[in-house]
Amino acid sequence: MRGLENKSNMECGAQGACWTETTYVTILKTTQTACEEQIMDPRYPVGKFEVPGNVNPAARAEAILEIASAPGRFQAAVKGLNDAQLDTPYREGGWTVRQVIHHLADSHMNAYIRWRLALTETEPTIKPYEEGAWAKLEDAAYAPVEVSLRLLEPLHERWVRMLHSVKPEEFARTFRHPEHGVRTLDWMLFLYAWHCRHHTAHITELRKQKKW
Repeated sequence: MRGLENKSNMECGAQGACWTETTYVTILKTTQTACEEQIMDPRYPVGKFEVPGNVNPAARAEAILEIASAPGRFQAAVKGLNDAQLDTPYREGGWTVRQVIHHLADSHMNAYIRWRLALTETEPTIKPYEEGAWAKLEDAAYAPVEVSLRLLEPLHERWVRMLHSVKPEEFARTFRHPEHGVRTLDWMLFLYAWHCRHHTAHITELRKQKKW
């Protein structure tokens, strides 16, 4: 057994590989750091956007339902918040809760128009907008959130009505984004389903942190 003395600080696996205590510590620290970065990044509380691996009618139906139910979830997310709370950034250096709600109206109005363009034109080039600058405009920075919450209800009602009318083959229609290149309507559908969850979570996670 004397041959094992030099391995007192090592553990050998079934395949004969030996790890030192230093190796264990390094792995644990790396894993912990990776987990902390994933958990603590307030910019992406539901994770970064990814198109589902399996795009099919059921996945599309789920995404449309997400968009349909979003106005009610936006309202629930800010229910009972006072002006001081609405003017609290959801993260350091981020938008206020008020700006998040008004951004949703800005973004989804643009999305609705983009859908209509892509359904009626051949690969139209859509126009981006400076969302950060829009968020600083007076109506986005200071208007009551109820203004945009009321706007989002009929907007989503028409948007969802249109989405339900899209034929399966039409989800492959394309548009051109100056920054993202050529994208399909499938891509935009899943992007905005995620967008609804993404910004709702900005508010709900802040409320959890603040115990509001």
